[in-house]
Amino acid sequence: MSTSKNPETIALHGGEYRKDQSTNSVAVPIYRTTSYQFDSTEHAANLFGLKEFGNIYTRIMNPTNDVLEKRVAALDGGLACLTVSSGQTASTFAILNVARAGDNIVSSTDLYGGTVSLFTHTLSKLGIEVRYADPSDPSNFEKLIDDKTRAFYAETLPNPYLRVFPIKEVADIGKKHSIPLIMDNTASPVICKPIEHGAAVVVYSLTKYIGGHGTVIGGALVDGGNFDWTANPERHPNFNEPDNSYGGVVWGKAVPELTGANVSFAVRARVTLLRDLGSALAPDNAFGIIQGLETVTLRMRQHCSNAEKVVEFLEKNENISKVIYPTLHDKKISDRAKTYLKGGNGALIGIELKGGIEAGKKFIEALKMFYHVANIGDARSLAIHPATTTHSQLNEQELKDAGVTPGYVRLSIGIEHIDDIIADLDQALNKSSKGNLKAVS
Repeated sequence: MSTSKNPETIALHGGEYRKDQSTNSVAVPIYRTTSYQFDSTEHAANLFGLKEFGNIYTRIMNPTNDVLEKRVAALDGGLACLTVSSGQTASTFAILNVARAGDNIVSSTDLYGGTVSLFTHTLSKLGIEVRYADPSDPSNFEKLIDDKTRAFYAETLPNPYLRVFPIKEVADIGKKHSIPLIMDNTASPVICKPIEHGAAVVVYSLTKYIGGHGTVIGGALVDGGNFDWTANPERHPNFNEPDNSYGGVVWGKAVPELTGANVSFAVRARVTLLRDLGSALAPDNAFGIIQGLETVTLRMRQHCSNAEKVVEFLEKNENISKVIYPTLHDKKISDRAKTYLKGGNGALIGIELKGGIEAGKKFIEALKMFYHVANIGDARSLAIHPATTTHSQLNEQELKDAGVTPGYVRLSIGIEHIDDIIADLDQALNKSSKGNLKAVS
């Protein structure tokens, strides 16, 4: 087990895995198995009764996934991690783990369109209300709290606004009211560690930068181990009331007693939600994500460096009316990038073309190296028109609230040579501009 605090080392050596105990394999094996032999009836009973932890069924845990979970937790400075089938599952589990019908959470207005759909349409049908607070003023979160508020939710670097979230400010408000802050850190692994700033839980789409190669889908929930789920029992009944599905266990008390660690959130999510909903990460996918994890720190460095140079180019381009980037907001917002982002400002860039939606379409279609795909965080450079794709299920008001205009194009800058990235953007901008001039004439 590595004791290094450097992310480059943690990504390769974090957790307990050094070699496979039976074969001495350095690479993490893919344990493509559904089930595991119990040592005895007593051993089986202890596992099912949570008197000890171990492998029962791959829906709940798997040795390949375990290596990934421990490394992701170590990279984020958390105490435990649960991997699941997708980032969307991670967000869903994070809310279902703390809230039930009749409860509410307070979420930032700056959200990925898929998360808005989840919150607005699916969670509401389950009886969980989502209240939205504008993060430009952290006090907006406190204004929406009542005795049924179970969590705050936000994205570190939300697209398309790309306004860095005030993590500590909102986490501090939450602590006053025993409300945990759940942070989606998908767009900013390595360069931001929300747990260090007070977040209780961090969720990821591992599909994006951590996986990094557009090959497998996965998600993760990281338990920071820094939130007391028993300090206010009325605030968190899921952790303080007996769970009849496990013989009346009280998660907030039983887990620390059993494990010696404050990881009640991660354990409950694993043994109840993953057990019942079955959104497990396949070990093959876990293996693929481990390969990406090993180089994520190096890739993030290149992603961010390239993005800075692309921003410099785009700001000078006469075909663009606006460039959206974490450091290009007003001082109050841009200063958050300096506070919370270390080693880069992310690889996402938004642009608004002067020609509106038609110019946006022509720009996308003119790109040669950039891929037109519904993804971010790939090693390759990507581009998409959110209004007609990723955010197309939102209504007009939701699009406005999300910052998605008709002419908005989102760029995810890859790790190709910067000259090639800029050359492709330049030729596409020129072609889209010429097309617009012809249309006007």
